[in-house]
Amino acid sequence: MRENEVKKLLREASIKEGDFIEIHMGEKTYRGVLLPSHAFSQSDIIIKLESGYNMGIVIDESVSIKLIKKKSRAEREKQPIPHDSKKPTVSLIGTGGTIASYIDYATGAVHPAGTSEEIALSVPEIFDICNLNTKVIFQKFGEDIAPPDWAKIAEETAKELNSGADGVIIPHGTDTMSYTSAALSFMLKNLSGAVVLTGSQRSSDRPSSDAFQNLLASARVAISDLGEVVVVMHGTPSSGQCYIYRGTKVRKMHSSRRDAFRSINEHPLGFVNSKVHLFPGHRKKAEGTVIADTMLNANVSLIYFHPGLSKEDFTRMAEGKDGVVVAGTGLGHVSSDIIPEIKEIVEEGTIVVMTTQCIWGRVNMNVYATGRKLMEAGVISGEDMLPEVALAKLMWVLAHFEGDEIKKMMRKNIAGEISDRTLYETYPAVDDQQNF
Repeated sequence: MRENEVKKLLREASIKEGDFIEIHMGEKTYRGVLLPSHAFSQSDIIIKLESGYNMGIVIDESVSIKLIKKKSRAEREKQPIPHDSKKPTVSLIGTGGTIASYIDYATGAVHPAGTSEEIALSVPEIFDICNLNTKVIFQKFGEDIAPPDWAKIAEETAKELNSGADGVIIPHGTDTMSYTSAALSFMLKNLSGAVVLTGSQRSSDRPSSDAFQNLLASARVAISDLGEVVVVMHGTPSSGQCYIYRGTKVRKMHSSRRDAFRSINEHPLGFVNSKVHLFPGHRKKAEGTVIADTMLNANVSLIYFHPGLSKEDFTRMAEGKDGVVVAGTGLGHVSSDIIPEIKEIVEEGTIVVMTTQCIWGRVNMNVYATGRKLMEAGVISGEDMLPEVALAKLMWVLAHFEGDEIKKMMRKNIAGEISDRTLYETYPAVDDQQNF
């Protein structure tokens, strides 16, 4: 239906944005709050269902719309953050990303939230779970966040926990969330509450937005007895439950699916539906002062080996670096002509850590001659660390240790980044009957 016809239909029914309406489509009935549409909307109207999800609807002659409840003028105005002294308090530290967007009911525009209050008020159901202290420390897309930003987030997180917050939620762009979660895992010590990074694959103006459920699940995790850095995101493509991923064992595995994140080489720490379900092995809240140890040496490169990578190109990328993380093939390999270059930079003082560009599994340089030559050249095994986790860890280790202590700490499991053994059951199996 044309835009002006949709507007006429709504006007005749005395329906405005923010009103609670009922839509009949054949034998199906949907109830929800009418959201503004805009130039990028793919549907005639969008409603926020009672489940919290948005639904886009194409209007034709078979569809009827009924007003259930008007939204009052007072309700349309910006509401203050509520507070209940009987509820736990969570700090929400805004950094940007897709989740940090909201719909302006006055204009119908979708744009980044100017304050973290706007993020919180976009999901008012969160106040049934906890009180919120809110602040925005910066507004950046995930790809624009850099190591100094990790330090800022860590400092603000420690400040909030040490000021009495029961937990912290960090809305963040999903593209680099695993880098930030890894960095915070090394920086933050003696956590007195959960530090929960969350985001959304789809902005709040889209019918399939996952922001609502991810934020509610994060609030529940933030007030649990968890005492480590985690990522909380959709566990399935549809609504239902979110998974809790350790901050050093998670990766974004799909560019757009709502269940894009997966735990690598170990099971998730738990899941969230109406309650938090934690599995054995998670770290619990600590007592005392939270420490933000934010010193980093960012003079580190991550180099992905590929067929045809010349020794000259490798040397250029590694030149002048204090550390290099190599994402090698298979068990941790590079071409034979690059090994002498690696040996040379190691002798000059550069720390080189080998990881695998395979998603699951771990490095083992004892199996083939290439691997043994790399060990002889002084390369450190990254075990089952993801390349981005090894990158964040090496930045932190280089800022704190010297000489042989660097190698010792890179081999040490500091924040759950190295598994004692590879859990093969975490590898995603294919169900022939369902997928073929």
